[in-house]
Amino acid sequence: MKILEQYHPSISYGKEQAHLISVIVTAYNIEAYIERGVRSICAQTYQNLEIIVVDDGSVDETGHLCDKLVAEDKRIRVIHKANGGPADARNVGMAQAAGAYIGFVDGDDWIDPAMYEEMLGALLDQQADVAICRYRQVYKDQTQDASVDRAVLFEGQEALQCYVEEREEYAIQNAAWNKLYRREMLDGLSFSVGKWYEDILFTTSVLARVKRCIYLDTAYYNYIIDREGSIMNTQINSRTFTDQIPAYYEKTKFLQELGRQDLARVHDYFFYKRLLLFYAQTSHQPYRLELENVLRRDKEKVRAAFCDPMVDSRDRRKAALFYRSPARYCSRIRWEERVVIPLKVRVKAIVRTIRRIIGK
Repeated sequence: MKILEQYHPSISYGKEQAHLISVIVTAYNIEAYIERGVRSICAQTYQNLEIIVVDDGSVDETGHLCDKLVAEDKRIRVIHKANGGPADARNVGMAQAAGAYIGFVDGDDWIDPAMYEEMLGALLDQQADVAICRYRQVYKDQTQDASVDRAVLFEGQEALQCYVEEREEYAIQNAAWNKLYRREMLDGLSFSVGKWYEDILFTTSVLARVKRCIYLDTAYYNYIIDREGSIMNTQINSRTFTDQIPAYYEKTKFLQELGRQDLARVHDYFFYKRLLLFYAQTSHQPYRLELENVLRRDKEKVRAAFCDPMVDSRDRRKAALFYRSPARYCSRIRWEERVVIPLKVRVKAIVRTIRRIIGK
């Protein structure tokens, strides 16, 4: 891993415009957002683009608006299909893509003008297989952007390790949309049709393949967090059990077969930690019961994962408390959310204020 402070890729690649990028846009019932999203791609400073919009059986005006956008820019191609979910839509787009580089954008989000020029430039500059950028989290009342003016060059499976470890300083994430892929990296890969959380195994598989990955710690992608009706803005739901949990099991199996038992354990730690939090946070009794069944069935796996040296000892104690008394565990989590976490937030704010004053 190599930190590149104040890194900016060569501008020559942008001037040459020599490489075709296929941008696949998925769209389903997002009439209020689709024009902004597609136009943000059309406005890229890197112009050699093929924009494939897949209308996944929308029943509102989304499909009609997509057709109108074709008249504005000849680089846009619209595919209308029966509803099959975002995974199926992405697979259809990939099958039609002609570019040497592939990118994805969710139709309700939008991207900054320099996104693909910067990402392609970095990818070519560093001879990488995948470029990843940070993203902004866009809420109705605020926008969060943790960008830092630097880049990080990952060799071999270093990016995979940071991804599995869920390192907050690197916003790699499951998402397909904050990445630009060299086409060969996607050969033989597809998204699991009919499933939510389809990015989980896809991203893991890609990162296991790359020889070099460049991460740009600058937000070029604008991700809407709280759009009403978005499947990704739903916490625990029936799909948690039919799609999300099975996807995490597949991820563990994949890492084990890759020979990375260490990463499989780390992944299990974050997976079961997430289930424990779901258990404490949901008030839906059938979901809570089902989560308890999963956690008790996987008790030995949970213990093995929480014995890993990198596990926070506080999390280890919470897991042990759950198995002794789920009720006491929930009380502990509620106390932390009401008292401990707000206190930590206030202390951090005070420290920041003191540092600003001292700095002056």
